Amino acid sequence: MTSIKSLRWLMRKKSGLSDGGKSSFKMKQLPFLAVLCTIMLFIVYRTTKYQYHQEEVYPSTSGKLKGLPRGIIHDNSDLELRPLWSRSNSRSKAVYSNSNLLAVPVGIKQKQNVDAMVQKFLRENFTIILFHYDGNVDGWWNLDWSSKAIHIVARNQTKWWFAKRFLHPDIVSIYDYIFLWDEDLGVEHFSPSRYVEIIKREGLEISQPALDPNSTEIHHKITIRARTKKFHRRVYERRGSTRCSDLSEGPPCTGFVEGMAPVFSRSAWYCTWHLIQNDLVHGWGVDMKLGYCAQGDRTKKVGVVDSEYVFHQGIQTLGGSGHRMTKVSKPQRTTMQKQGGVGIDVRTEIRRQSTWEFEIFKERWNEAIAADKNWVDPFKSDQRRIRKRRDTQRLPKNNI
Repeated sequence: MTSIKSLRWLMRKKSGLSDGGKSSFKMKQLPFLAVLCTIMLFIVYRTTKYQYHQEEVYPSTSGKLKGLPRGIIHDNSDLELRPLWSRSNSRSKAVYSNSNLLAVPVGIKQKQNVDAMVQKFLRENFTIILFHYDGNVDGWWNLDWSSKAIHIVARNQTKWWFAKRFLHPDIVSIYDYIFLWDEDLGVEHFSPSRYVEIIKREGLEISQPALDPNSTEIHHKITIRARTKKFHRRVYERRGSTRCSDLSEGPPCTGFVEGMAPVFSRSAWYCTWHLIQNDLVHGWGVDMKLGYCAQGDRTKKVGVVDSEYVFHQGIQTLGGSGHRMTKVSKPQRTTMQKQGGVGIDVRTEIRRQSTWEFEIFKERWNEAIAADKNWVDPFKSDQRRIRKRRDTQRLPKNNI
């Protein structure tokens, strides 16, 4: 019996030593397993990131590009002119350093003003694109710089119509800033290079030059030049229907530029291009929503540059000057058309169309908000904070 008990005791002891050895071995394995898991997770992360990058750079677009080897896909472009020929030893040396773009809708009647504008921008290595809304291109060829510009012709079309069709984000992706200006801006006190330097330094994604206070036409006080500032982001107004104060957190008091001379960063233009409606060509109402494309807080990312300012001449171009008499059958007619023997003031009709488009745009915006349940208004919290601040200010002092 004693020998049997001793044997059992020895077996239990051996078994205990064996379990202890296994436990000790497992403890030694833990650091190794942790390192192995970390390596595996890193490999999975890198693989996923690479696949995402590949999908982003080489979009499948439902298999439409599957017939091409990925390395040949070139998914963006620019507006730089390329030579038809060059010497063999200089072909590889061609460098296109233009990093900003000026796009302007033009008519031959504003040739002198556009000439002065373009010359300033060309000296600063801007790419120039002219949208000819009157169909007259031949009248520009006698200017020295004309062959360096891109000319696009479409009769009686607006700036926003041209921009939607010819300034696609993939086409203008090489440019840091897109200047989408009207043709009736005087640039005597404007330097493109100094302007770009300011908006880069201040982080303005959407901006415009201030307007000379003596300009012929000014619609919003925020666009007027402040003589003592380099730039401003808001305006204060205690009179009229629009009251602007420190409580104001939206356009036209802050986070606002007007449609006559906007300047967009690459990222802001990507968003703005998608905001422009294809069929609402006058663009009324778009400027009030540009803050949503500011890539952040519109009260900080949108501004007006005072030190580099322009003079707005306020010249109405599309539809002519508003005279009451004109002929019908010839292209030279500018303001009136005969329809059923009744004279039509084209400028009046254009204004009616603009107003109608403005209402349509507002309706679409509201419908889009209602339909997109996942969309969160980034500025809604600002509105709640404003209401709360106003309510606090209205409370009697003895209740605070």
